[in-house]
Amino acid sequence: MIKFTVITLFREAIEPYLKTSMMWKAVDKGLAGFDFVDLREFGLGPHRSVDDTPYGGGDGMLLRCEPVFAAIESVKAKDPSAKVILPTPVGEVWNQSMAQWMAGVLPECPFLGPLRGARPSLRPFEKGISATPATHYIILCPHYEGYDERILSIVDYKISLGKYVLTGGELPALIIIDSVVRLIPGVLGGAQSAEIESFSDGDNLEYPQYTKPYDFRGMKVPDILLSGNHGEIAKWREEHSGKA
Repeated sequence: MIKFTVITLFREAIEPYLKTSMMWKAVDKGLAGFDFVDLREFGLGPHRSVDDTPYGGGDGMLLRCEPVFAAIESVKAKDPSAKVILPTPVGEVWNQSMAQWMAGVLPECPFLGPLRGARPSLRPFEKGISATPATHYIILCPHYEGYDERILSIVDYKISLGKYVLTGGELPALIIIDSVVRLIPGVLGGAQSAEIESFSDGDNLEYPQYTKPYDFRGMKVPDILLSGNHGEIAKWREEHSGKA
């Protein structure tokens, strides 16, 4: 079983999704588990503050080290083997190979290469990456303007969802969780469902697919798919697959 513990200020933004569709199915089958930690519980002072203004000036607020470290360490106290994921623009861009590896269906770790494009300040905090995927991941959801750079010292995987910025880490957390959990053997219906889809092998794009009706507003299903000739159908599908 693969477990995800999400550290967030907004559990209500994540939990409903994880109780539906394939995520619920994975939990029901005992293949995945989800837990939450409220970062506010580790806040400082009477108002349980988790953020403060940045040194050197500037707009916005940054997550402080103390509550973040305390929240992560509370999880690691129960499971020292848990690995920490931080959604961040300075991380490696998330892709299908990373999801496959975390799901245990890809033997080679795609995280072992150098962190491309990393700013110099990341280098002192870089840690060794295990060649074996974990069974428990802690996802820290940042918020506000960002986070104190020293938080990176307790992070194992820095992951970017692309060249854009979101309000918080809740959506990236859901994307990471969904893309991993759906690949766990036994979650999807068909045995080959995850093997032939787009990006299952590098930059491949899956061939076009059709279902009933045969003719919809003049747009017809290619006749080869109705021929029953599986060899020719396989050839057609290969010819109509592509690269991203």
